[in-house]
Amino acid sequence: MIEKNYQPADIESRMSRIWEESGAFKAGRPERKDAAPFTIVIPPPNVTGSLHMGHALNNTLQDVLCRFERMRGRDVLWQPGTDHAGIATQMVVERQLMERQEPGRRDLGRAKFLERVWQWKADSGDTIVNQLKRLGASCDWSRERFTMDEGLSRAVVKVFVELHREGLIYKDKRLVNWDPKLLTAISDLEVQQVEVKGSLWYLRYPIAGKTFSPDDPTTFIVVATTRPETMLGDTAVAVHPENERIGHLIGQHVILPLVGRRIPIIGDDYADPEKGSGAVKITPAHDFNDFEVGKRHGLPQINVFDRESCMALVDNEDYLRGLPEGALMLAEELHNVDRFAARKTIVARLEDFGFLEKIEPNTHVVPHGDRSGVVIEPYLTDQWYVDAKTMAQPAIAAVRSGATSFVPKNWEKTYFEWMENIQPWCISRQLWWGHQIPAWYGPDGKVFVAETEDEAVGNALGYYVEQEVITPEQGREMALDPAKRDGFITRDEDVLDTWFSSGLWPFSTLGWPDETLEVKRYYPTNVLVTGWDIIFFWVARMMMMGLHFMKEAPFSTVYIHRLVRDEKGAKMSKSKGNVIDPLGVIDDFGADALRFALARGAAHNHDIKLSPQLVETNRNFATKLWNACRFAEMNGCEKPDGFDPVNARETLNRWIAHETSRATREVTEAIEGYRFNDAANAIYRFVWNVYCDWYLELAKPVLMGEEGAAKTETRAMIAWARDEILKLLHPFMPFITEELWAVTAKRDGLLVLAEWPRKASSVTPEQIAAMAMAGPGDPLIAPAMAALDAGDFSDPAAEAEIGWVVDLVTAIRSVRSEMNIPPATLIPLVLSGASTETKERAQRWNDIVKRLARLAEISFADRPPEGAVQLLVRGEVVALPLKGVIDLSAEKARLDKEIVKADADIKRVDAKLGNEKFVANAPEEIVEEEKEKREAAVARKAKLQEALERLRLAS
Repeated sequence: MIEKNYQPADIESRMSRIWEESGAFKAGRPERKDAAPFTIVIPPPNVTGSLHMGHALNNTLQDVLCRFERMRGRDVLWQPGTDHAGIATQMVVERQLMERQEPGRRDLGRAKFLERVWQWKADSGDTIVNQLKRLGASCDWSRERFTMDEGLSRAVVKVFVELHREGLIYKDKRLVNWDPKLLTAISDLEVQQVEVKGSLWYLRYPIAGKTFSPDDPTTFIVVATTRPETMLGDTAVAVHPENERIGHLIGQHVILPLVGRRIPIIGDDYADPEKGSGAVKITPAHDFNDFEVGKRHGLPQINVFDRESCMALVDNEDYLRGLPEGALMLAEELHNVDRFAARKTIVARLEDFGFLEKIEPNTHVVPHGDRSGVVIEPYLTDQWYVDAKTMAQPAIAAVRSGATSFVPKNWEKTYFEWMENIQPWCISRQLWWGHQIPAWYGPDGKVFVAETEDEAVGNALGYYVEQEVITPEQGREMALDPAKRDGFITRDEDVLDTWFSSGLWPFSTLGWPDETLEVKRYYPTNVLVTGWDIIFFWVARMMMMGLHFMKEAPFSTVYIHRLVRDEKGAKMSKSKGNVIDPLGVIDDFGADALRFALARGAAHNHDIKLSPQLVETNRNFATKLWNACRFAEMNGCEKPDGFDPVNARETLNRWIAHETSRATREVTEAIEGYRFNDAANAIYRFVWNVYCDWYLELAKPVLMGEEGAAKTETRAMIAWARDEILKLLHPFMPFITEELWAVTAKRDGLLVLAEWPRKASSVTPEQIAAMAMAGPGDPLIAPAMAALDAGDFSDPAAEAEIGWVVDLVTAIRSVRSEMNIPPATLIPLVLSGASTETKERAQRWNDIVKRLARLAEISFADRPPEGAVQLLVRGEVVALPLKGVIDLSAEKARLDKEIVKADADIKRVDAKLGNEKFVANAPEEIVEEEKEKREAAVARKAKLQEALERLRLAS
């Protein structure tokens, strides 16, 4: 028995428990051992995370695919797991220690601190997983993995060692994004570009060999900078070779102000003649672009900061080399001074000596750490790198060949642009939580990379014996007695970037490096569902690692979804106060409503605009389905064993079989094409408009009539169509459909494991009867078998008849709405020049059409009467004599007035969108909102003009 009211919370908790206890989501179920596998790996959320709307969208779309393929009989593995989130987790635990007034990380030491992290993971690390379960994610939770678990750690070590052995991992001194608060390198993804109102300082650099005078422009060259504190590390000034104004200075030198260092003026295309002064200071150790310029010209790299972004000048050999004695005083004064305090001192000194020409206000983008919130510094330091350029080549080729394809395809361009210009990948982080780099250093700094410490010790002993640093006897003693080798080699303290371990995710989660059955069966995976922002950080890494170690691309398809924004199109952010909490939405409206709202909005080339009201609309849809199923139950609608819709004889029932077949085709093909919004909207229209609003409404007279074959068939067909709906809707709204599946009939199993709707046969009852009577070779069998093979039920005659009723009533209702005709007012209908077939239909459906369209009568005439509004329904004229029913002149005046208002709205928006300054400066969401306003006004005007034209014809 279906409960009177739809209560999502009760259903969701109960269904989650049933699914888990039944093992419905497990891969490798015995009955599917011969089925084709279908594999998705979850983009592992941070173990510190909680469900946000991006997670909700991403996992809803994955779940749609997994439930769809599971119902199609595939052996589905949706591999779950979480990422250890190096920086985030370390920060959480350090904050917890501080709040509890316990010893900090440094006081605890590495081993004790890591114990506390693992303890936190055991206590709090399942939050995001439990929230994904609330969303309905049908992962095989029995196979959950963690990027720091023992198996994945073995995979990480093996990959590092093998890549190092092949020369694809190496150590180098390069610029990195350095967080001076967290004291570690971070990835580009962990950097937020923040627009700030700052200054642009124009500095005079004296030309060597000339007597500097602030009043004589021939004695200096002007450079502009937003970071004057880095000038102490300048090693050149760049000018564009074609700069007509100052290009003649290329090849000369300047004297670095305050420092006295002689540095060259170089010619380089990097210097934009139209930007700033046309000359650019080059600081290779403190700017990524300058670093590349420095490499091109062989410039020295002078780092003037320490790890905390304070000035590091005393004992800095690179900075002090070749400086005049007077410059040492400045070094002592600024040493250990914070970069921004040093900026003020340096600017003041420059001004005192006449080296500051001017200061201009300047709004520009400054990188900030997304977790620390501090300004990130490009910092020159020794780090471990992967030769991404080499490893990217097979990954590029895999996409070019079609072995892996992106959906939508336009993202391939983004992928190629990144991969073809890829830089070395910095994989080391100055943290304690993470995979510690398997590298050990000998007493002379020699590095030994190995899978275990014992292996590293053995390699080191062999090396130092050969180099005669130690004797063979010492080597043997150290090998036998660990105490005697204490301190002989020391392990690298850094850990690996989390993207390194997650890059192995598609095969490490399956048990690699062991040759497991899971690796053989489920690798490569079928599709990766992810956001565009991690194409570079994760998709590219997995492609490189998968092709290198598995010799096969890790997935055949990469589906890239768009962002979830607020209802106005603005990006959600805490600072704007427009973040929508998915858990709060689930509490209010249910997980099914949220999932369906996200899926309906998941178009290929548009971000999703979401609001609680939109989710509520989809909760109302769930309620509509619930009530439709209750209606069927209360009217005794059950599907008999062996019921086949192709045997139906009633036109209405054959029509719903036709429409169900069409909906099945539309939903199936849309999911196969990753057009989730098309699939969701197709089932929405079918359930709400076709099944509920039309089929059940048209079936009511039969259900309320006498018992008989028509009523029996209609009850069965209502139940059959309901079951097909539950199947089609299940991937999108799993909880309510599973509940209704359980309570509407006696079932052999769960809906999650039920068979996806087959396309109904287009065989007619007559053909089936003929086949039963026919003998071998009978000519009647061939067309019937052909219809069976076509596999797509189609009854054009039933569609023509019921479709005519639907279109006729819809058209009349539209006119009633346009003309403001009150519902209580019954109006006449004249079918003008109607065909015999249409007359017969009108007679068969007379009572129903009159009731649904609010008609006084239906009559026939050779031509439309005067004063009648004319409609075209399926190629035939339908007339509504409204003279005397409404004031035609007043209605025309009203419509004219509404058209004028629509024109004014269009003109107002066009003025805004035609203003280049508005389009350039307004937030993206505001511009999009104006475009949508215009589209709505244009559509409103077209509808008004159509109504007005009808009235003119009626006059």
